[in-house]
Amino acid sequence: MNYAQARRSYQKIAMETVSPGQRTLMLFDGAVRFLEKALTGFKLDDPLEFNQSINNNIQRAQAIIRELNGVLDMRAGGDFSDNMRQLYIYMDRRLQESNIRKHKAGVQEVLGLVITLRDGWAEMLRQQELTVASAGDLETPAVTRLS
Repeated sequence: MNYAQARRSYQKIAMETVSPGQRTLMLFDGAVRFLEKALTGFKLDDPLEFNQSINNNIQRAQAIIRELNGVLDMRAGGDFSDNMRQLYIYMDRRLQESNIRKHKAGVQEVLGLVITLRDGWAEMLRQQELTVASAGDLETPAVTRLS
């Protein structure tokens, strides 16, 4: 087994064994990583590398955003889920436009939005852990079921 296969295997196991809330955080982290790589692609001089780097990393970020959109619980989430769905659709569209036109402004905008969501999600998980720890209750908090 080579390094890449081992890493994919580890990532698959990690995704399957974490809580839904932690899985969502990992997805946000992945989107940030791919959007940062896409922005790095704008600095490349070789036209082929420029296009491939931007395209491949934007598409990976879009796949994550679509996954986040697809797992929203529209019944339980109410207005929150409706708003998140609209935001995910907007981010996906901005990335599509940026990929086609090879403009980094949309990538930068979406990166800022994803970082804000990621930081808010991480704080929510931290607060839940503090609440659970102080209450001595090990039950999964309901909000993580939205992910």
